[in-house]
Amino acid sequence: MVQIGFKSNKGVVRKNNEDACFVIPGCDVYIVADGVGGNNSGEVASRTAVENIAGFVNENDIRANTTPEEIFGYMTDAIACANTAIYTMGTGQARYKGMATTVVMAYLYRGEGYIANLGDSRAYIFRDHEIRRITKDHTYVNELIDKGVITEDEAEVHKQKNVITRALGAEAGVEPDFYKLPLNSGDVLLLCTDGLYGEVGEAKMAQILDEGKNMNDTCAQLVDAALKSGGRDNITVICVRV
Repeated sequence: MVQIGFKSNKGVVRKNNEDACFVIPGCDVYIVADGVGGNNSGEVASRTAVENIAGFVNENDIRANTTPEEIFGYMTDAIACANTAIYTMGTGQARYKGMATTVVMAYLYRGEGYIANLGDSRAYIFRDHEIRRITKDHTYVNELIDKGVITEDEAEVHKQKNVITRALGAEAGVEPDFYKLPLNSGDVLLLCTDGLYGEVGEAKMAQILDEGKNMNDTCAQLVDAALKSGGRDNITVICVRV
């Protein structure tokens, strides 16, 4: 059994909420997306992403896949389905030109967490009073960090810290990264957009998660913390307690 919470807020500065999320409790599938693009097309991209992945899950039994290879293959197909939909809209309609979205998708199965991501929306695991990031951001500054050009502290204030190097809908084909981790009783899996972690440090996130409240209240607290820290971007979070 899991306990689920989710919340999204447009923040203090932005006029629209270009984030989207979707939970499919019966399948233990959870999705968060953060759209990019002008003329409100980011909103369309993120919504199209979660709706297409959810549609794929509803039409294709995810439980028929039992090995990690099969599960990641299934997730690849679901994400590719969404990518095709967004890319087709972006190349076929002028108002949607250049739109894309991040995505982070999680699937819980037999005590394991399976994660796929593109862009800089993240998955974290909270366990034994500590929070740990699972996913790696697909960003320009992260590439610079990997090459030893800049430090993580320098990346935080870099002018191009929001430049994404991989996204859903940007190209005809996509290559998500995949992660698998064991889940223990009491663990909390957290999926979020950069509107949360860009405003709220990991120590504060861990402090809120450590209060042990129900997941909806926890999500509300996390969003409130981001708003109080500036709320400069849309904020979306899903929390799942095992």
